[in-house]
Amino acid sequence: MALDARTAALAMAPTSLLDSLATAVLILDARGDVDYMNAAAQTMLATGVNQARGRGLAELVRDPLPLEQIVARAIEGTEPIANREVRLVPTARGDVSLTVDCTASPLDAERVLLEISDTTRQQRISRDNALLTQLGGSRLMVRQLAHEIKNPLGGLRGAAQLLERELPDEQLREYTGVIISEADRLTALVDSMAGPKVLPQKVPMNVHEICEHVFHLLRGEARATVLVERDYDPSVPEGAFDKNQLVQALLNLARNALQAVGDRGRITLRTRVASNASIGLDRHRLAVRVEVEDNGPGVPEAIRDSLFYPLVTGRANGTGLGLAVAQEIVTRNGGAIEFQSEPGRTVFCILLPLET
Repeated sequence: MALDARTAALAMAPTSLLDSLATAVLILDARGDVDYMNAAAQTMLATGVNQARGRGLAELVRDPLPLEQIVARAIEGTEPIANREVRLVPTARGDVSLTVDCTASPLDAERVLLEISDTTRQQRISRDNALLTQLGGSRLMVRQLAHEIKNPLGGLRGAAQLLERELPDEQLREYTGVIISEADRLTALVDSMAGPKVLPQKVPMNVHEICEHVFHLLRGEARATVLVERDYDPSVPEGAFDKNQLVQALLNLARNALQAVGDRGRITLRTRVASNASIGLDRHRLAVRVEVEDNGPGVPEAIRDSLFYPLVTGRANGTGLGLAVAQEIVTRNGGAIEFQSEPGRTVFCILLPLET
């Protein structure tokens, strides 16, 4: 079989050289069983080469079909077969979901070289940048819309107040009172759509002060059949945060989780340190991940791409403002919100830089 230069070089490379590659490399036999894995593949799949040898892809990853398909095509043909943006969940790391590019190249009639490149970080950076761009345009539109709505609301409220003074009947003044209160409610709704007007007032503190505040509020609101848990990393260093704003953002995420689990479920507040974290176009040496995990039904597929837009909601009685306001607050504080969702496990994560 004809091999391209790169595949031929990998095929002849000593194992020490393959172990120095950042790309995961596996050599599979004609049945699709593992014959060799380099160090990057062992790390990605959380399995040693001795444990993996002789095992099929179905034992190493969940949903192995995308990988098995390109391996089978590579065995049948003479050219490398590639598949992009494949979701890969290692069996030994069930809580980790990776986005990978993979290429299967025939080595000979009996063996296939499988290369797997982890593109999760690049995908997340691209997604975050696109989201920030979209949110910028959406924020400008909402603020312009809020301005146009509040002007007639102010006139409506003023006219109702003047009318209330002229009405002799107490019962008729009750109707003007309804008009005034509804105008005030709509004004507050429009203000919440536009996001907070105050710039962050950051002070040194540990992020667990924010988490504990939200934890006690959430536990007070949750039903007795809903378990609210904490999973804090005590090694998270102190940072500079606006406590009031971030409490509001985290509380919005936690209340969404509470509504998602309904009468019975589990919600976990979790903190972890992230090294060399990318937030938008900026890279930070240290950041903190504050996660809200629930075991509810998950985010509907139809609204995932627009989930953080104002007025987008998956609940019949939802306003669609909680996530939009949370994203606005976290962005103002130099962070970002990301999420992963599948039935039975949804995680919303606030990523914040740790500024000393």
